[in-house]
Amino acid sequence: MNSIRPFALVLATLLFAGCQSSHQHGQHRLPPEIKVHSGEPFGTLEVNDPNFFTLIELSAPIQKLASGFDWSEGPIWIKDGGYLLFSDVPSNTVYRWKEGEGVSVFLKPSGYTGSTPRAGEPGSNGLTTDSQGRLVLCEHGDRRIGRVEKDGRHVTLADKFNGKRFNSPNDLVYKSNGDLYFTDPPYGLEKNIDDPKKEIPFQGVYRLKPNGELTLLTDQMSRPNGLAFSPDEKILYVANSDPQRAVWMAYDVKPDGTIANGRVFFDVTSLVGPNKKGLPDGMKVDKAGNLFATGPGGIFVFSPGGKHLGTINTGEATANVAWGGDGSILYITADMFLCRIKTKTRGF
Repeated sequence: MNSIRPFALVLATLLFAGCQSSHQHGQHRLPPEIKVHSGEPFGTLEVNDPNFFTLIELSAPIQKLASGFDWSEGPIWIKDGGYLLFSDVPSNTVYRWKEGEGVSVFLKPSGYTGSTPRAGEPGSNGLTTDSQGRLVLCEHGDRRIGRVEKDGRHVTLADKFNGKRFNSPNDLVYKSNGDLYFTDPPYGLEKNIDDPKKEIPFQGVYRLKPNGELTLLTDQMSRPNGLAFSPDEKILYVANSDPQRAVWMAYDVKPDGTIANGRVFFDVTSLVGPNKKGLPDGMKVDKAGNLFATGPGGIFVFSPGGKHLGTINTGEATANVAWGGDGSILYITADMFLCRIKTKTRGF
């Protein structure tokens, strides 16, 4: 059941009066540690299969755009305006980046509106937009999926399953029919899996229909995280960010929108360690069904058949990616960095 929260007007001013006005008026100044970069290259490309060259130029650099964030996440390109939004989860902020303008605060608070200070990762994580262009957020601290209306009201789309509060919704993706799929690991709880405020005993993957009907799709993943559909929407990919079982799962999407036949798409458990920072996390699919999935060391590029074509090595714990610009630019959130790489494909 949807509900409207009273703090919405505060958020509305930031969202739809425009982040430029919020920034110019000094309502939310950038922390001094955040720096804007001019696209200097870093990272490396690792090629496992010649087909990697059909997607990425060997000479294509990863370009650093900004740095100084606590943990950057959830990038989403806003085509109407030509800018990128992304979360900084610990700082409870959504930032905006635009070519030639740099970084500004777009939304604060972004995921926790409580009056009691709290530790951990309280802010928004995954971001997306619906068919009407409204921003939809996974809100860790408030333990819900929220949406900001065009008039600025903040609507809670879902915050409970069977009367119990979610752990901390993490990532989300819309199906073309308007169904919203999302994951609910414990990372936003202050004590993670052992937090006494945890009400649901499992970590779920859910489907929320436009009419508010909520369905648990699976409770069999230990740390469900990023997710994406194949271009034909017949497969749902879900990352499991568990160092003991660092895998990407693939599920068949049934005609009724539920999932079945879960199988391991790719397993990188053996790569997890100090030399390869990060775990399976956010991901996106290109128009041909190739999967660009963040994992140990950077972004793994897989064919639709599960062949590891190569890796975009950032050298950082890499959280998520998003297609932007003309559809061929892959924006990357990697720990304290925001960066991008030009590809030879286009996003789905």
